[in-house]
Amino acid sequence: MKDEKELIERAQRGEMGAFRELVERYQKTVYFLALDLCGCRQDAEDISQEVFLKAYRFLPNFRGEARLSSWLYRITVNCFMDTRRKTQLQTLSLHNDAPGENHPPELSLPDPGADPSAPARSHELQQLIRRALGRLSPRERSVFVLRHYQELPLKEIGEMLEIAEGTVKALLFRAIKRLQKELAIYQAEV
Repeated sequence: MKDEKELIERAQRGEMGAFRELVERYQKTVYFLALDLCGCRQDAEDISQEVFLKAYRFLPNFRGEARLSSWLYRITVNCFMDTRRKTQLQTLSLHNDAPGENHPPELSLPDPGADPSAPARSHELQQLIRRALGRLSPRERSVFVLRHYQELPLKEIGEMLEIAEGTVKALLFRAIKRLQKELAIYQAEV
């Protein structure tokens, strides 16, 4: 595995092979973050492509003050929020919820045991979680996903999103409260 700093410097000088190697290192990470954020494979692919186009365009400006992965995470979150804003402007009240198109973030669920209705309930819970995440603001969802799915520290999330750590905490608190409220129906049924 080549030294990342050397690869970045070579890519900044315009060496396509070095940039291609950086893309290969981070394409899965960026894709899965985009998928966690948007919940849709096609959108995640589009966002991932946009991330690497922007990374290529702005790599000469990358100063190395943060890790490359943090920089790419930030670009991914920004692309997600831009996509979400554009979608909300284009279709304020339309919501496509066709089966099979969206892929919810994978969550650990309790072992269903021998209960024959458990797989159906598990699938229903995944749909509820996906819908609940979709109702969060883009910033709330970004903070929640970066903290709980990517397991990033609050300080790093704040640096990535260029917001204070206290703001990260507030957004995370709001996201959790909204998710609890959205999922209260399921909890009452269990």
